[in-house]
Amino acid sequence: MPNKFSALFRLLFRKVARRLEAIIFLCKQLLSERNFIYLSCVLVGISCAFAVIILKSFAHNVFVFANYINGFLKFPFFNFILPIIGILLTVLVVKRVLNGELEKGSSKILYAVAKKGGIIPKKQMYAQIITSSLTVGLGGSAGLESPIVITGAAFGSNFAQKYKLSQKDRILLLACGVAAGIGAAFNAPIAGVLFAVEVILTDVGISAFIPIIISAATGALVSKVLLSQEVLLSFNNVQTFNYHNTPYYILLGILAGLVSVYHARNFRKVEHYFSKFKGSVYKKALFGASILAILIVIFPALFGEGYESIKALSTSHPEVLLENTFLASKKNNPWFLLVFVGLIVLLKSFATGLTLGSGGNGGNFAPSLFVGSYLGFFVAKSMNLIGITNNLPITNFAIVGMAGILSGLFHAPLTAIFLIGEITGGYNLMVPLMIVSSISYAVSKQFEKHSMDVKALADKGDVFTSDKDKNILQSIDFLNLVATDVKTISLEKSLENLVEHLSTSNQHLVPVLDEKSKLVGVVDFEIIRPIIFNPFRIKFTMIKEVLSQPKELILHDDGMETIMEKFENTNETILPVLKNGKFFGLLSKVDILETYREQLKEMTIE
Repeated sequence: MPNKFSALFRLLFRKVARRLEAIIFLCKQLLSERNFIYLSCVLVGISCAFAVIILKSFAHNVFVFANYINGFLKFPFFNFILPIIGILLTVLVVKRVLNGELEKGSSKILYAVAKKGGIIPKKQMYAQIITSSLTVGLGGSAGLESPIVITGAAFGSNFAQKYKLSQKDRILLLACGVAAGIGAAFNAPIAGVLFAVEVILTDVGISAFIPIIISAATGALVSKVLLSQEVLLSFNNVQTFNYHNTPYYILLGILAGLVSVYHARNFRKVEHYFSKFKGSVYKKALFGASILAILIVIFPALFGEGYESIKALSTSHPEVLLENTFLASKKNNPWFLLVFVGLIVLLKSFATGLTLGSGGNGGNFAPSLFVGSYLGFFVAKSMNLIGITNNLPITNFAIVGMAGILSGLFHAPLTAIFLIGEITGGYNLMVPLMIVSSISYAVSKQFEKHSMDVKALADKGDVFTSDKDKNILQSIDFLNLVATDVKTISLEKSLENLVEHLSTSNQHLVPVLDEKSKLVGVVDFEIIRPIIFNPFRIKFTMIKEVLSQPKELILHDDGMETIMEKFENTNETILPVLKNGKFFGLLSKVDILETYREQLKEMTIE
């Protein structure tokens, strides 16, 4: 009987999906190109909002359930066991359902934009939701925003592919999905727009803002209507800005920049350690999850996204963080609470690294807000306890600290400023948000040239999101531009053999190869031009007599930036390409520039 109901449900779902697709195809025929884009960004925004609702509701309900059981037992039992179960289940799903492959981190979106024309695999529309709900929803110390952003980007990309939109529109809808995801996750549409533009696209025309704004507003609206406000991150005890506290906000900005660098580097070290882990994926998951579980038992605030503990930290009773733990007897000691909070700031990067490195799925967006709020609390509380001042608003510092770490980690100060401004329901803290975010960004930039998400890609030369020219160059696969059907000649031949070919070809550079197809040198038509008009010299001049060495060689694994440098340094327009030590073909600078021009036209979102 259940199988019949299941089959009937699948049949009904397919019918509804087909009818919906038919309606959308009809709309595409009836509407103008621009109006169809507006309709598309609304549909993408709605889809992203529902993904957010599913993820956030699941994670929140698991947290509430775990707290209920822990309060009943007076021991954080569920905080210990759930993360282990969650990470092991995630690894199981990745191995058995997703064929052992799962792209983590919003850097994959940047790579898709820069190298793949905005094409994201279809499975990312559901893979991120399933795996991140298991990892973070069951207590893994990471965030849901990165999976949400990837899911939104996948919705936008695959919608564009389904309805055969251009590459330019595909990238635009990808950005719409990202904006809708952030907008729905925080009920912060402005922050969603800025994140999409500041982090994902970096270079758009003013008219592209309209679809992104529509999508972000749609996602935020659906989330506002359907998602409980208890699930969202919000604050009620915000005080107005007192300019006398400016020096302390400057101090917080400096510390936020330094802590951002500390968090990013420690996180990468932990991930690198697990990438070298010898053993099965299940052993790695069990090992990492067990260490994480021990950390969470001692520091329960590391459980899950941590948004509930952020809210608790901004109230007048932050000591509730120590309830139902081994440390509950110390909760009324303010100095002990301060040390507890400071240790969490230092340990969060390890907890997130353990979660993701051992096989779980999540991101660093939520951890950046978590660390920022704890850092802000630590700075304000320590100043008040030491007696330097006794009136620093702890809630304000906890809120502004979130913007500082977010700005320092992701190099996105505008997103950080407006996200926190929207979360707090107003812009009373706009000045300190600007101070802390800009200082943190400047300090972090001194130590880390690239943001946390971009660094791994930039180190491999795959993507440079702050430079559009490099982005486009990196997206060009130069091997497809190499001319492989070129005339070659051996050393033993005479110039007469070569001239016969040149008379029917426009090839100006002829590679000279040995018997093993290795490049010995080249014959340049410009060099032999004076000889070819002398029949005697043509007949009795051997190839080795006019042989010259190319000024530079291109290797098949060279990056586009390296290749363009070789062209510029030699002032040549054609250079030989070697693959595995053997001659592969000739590459023309003109072909690269022509492809660049075409790519620029396709990728420019107006």
